[in-house]
Amino acid sequence: MNNVQDLLVNTQNFLGFAYWIEIKTQTPSCTYYFGPFQSIEEAEEVQHGYEEDLKAEAAEGISTLIKQCKPEALTISGDLGEIGNRQEAIGNYRE
Repeated sequence: MNNVQDLLVNTQNFLGFAYWIEIKTQTPSCTYYFGPFQSIEEAEEVQHGYEEDLKAEAAEGISTLIKQCKPEALTISGDLGEIGNRQEAIGNYRE
């Protein structure tokens, strides 16, 4: 991404208009957010990679939704609340 695109997606994210991939797993009971993305199409291009990463970590019962939002946390455990800020995961499939 170039600086103009970064600025645009960061502005969209600040306003809550950026797109995020929300992935929920039954085992472990977690919700993960990956993004932000400028468009649905951009998120769709990388969605499969995030799902595959979770499958490789033995996650089960995976459901995925792309939506405009501004998540407060990037990883939320169904049992423990927020368990971590997965900043290292953001961008793995955007380069």
